[in-house]
Amino acid sequence: MVSLLDIIGPVMVGPSSSHTAGACRLGLLARGLVGGTPQRAHIELHGSFARTGEGHGTDRAIAGGLMGFRPDDDRLRSALEIAEREAFDYTFEKTTLDDAVHPNSARIALELGGRSASMAGSSLGGGRVLVTSVDGYAVELTGHLPSIVLVAGDVKGSIARIASLLADDGVNIATLRLSRKQKGGDAFMVIEVDEQPDEKVRDDIRALPWVRWAQRLDQVGA
Repeated sequence: MVSLLDIIGPVMVGPSSSHTAGACRLGLLARGLVGGTPQRAHIELHGSFARTGEGHGTDRAIAGGLMGFRPDDDRLRSALEIAEREAFDYTFEKTTLDDAVHPNSARIALELGGRSASMAGSSLGGGRVLVTSVDGYAVELTGHLPSIVLVAGDVKGSIARIASLLADDGVNIATLRLSRKQKGGDAFMVIEVDEQPDEKVRDDIRALPWVRWAQRLDQVGA
């Protein structure tokens, strides 16, 4: 089924839904992994992002997303200047990502306080995005729903315990995906939920003894 959004595209600052709206949403998701605007970020641009991204505003869009600007925020037009004023230390590099799933792809490494994260993702068109890697874990994250992401020890009963905590806090799970690098090692969970979870939900999950870290990610797309 084709939606109206597929026909007319997202509400956004132009010129391109792929190079601007999608790039901004990748920045927003990366920002969520460290819990706010990073102090430092290194952004690697792949494929079309690298070849034509500057002219289409991809660099401004990603930097704006990292600062919390959404695709329809007029501040995206001057995001790089704002970043300079805010002493946000960012660098861009044109590269080739061997594991990229789409020509419009980027890898973002960022730091805030004592937390660092690395994320790879692609802009699929129409403002849609797909995050394929976080801290070396293979993931599938679209930003279509609010999410909780976490790394936890791969212990028996961990999924059931986390699901129970969410139910106790009145949060309904839409999807849950788990990725691990090896049996018995840490596992990365992406939990999409129907409503935006509050900080208590995140803190309850963080308090579990086998959870390494957990963050809430806002919905960034329709």
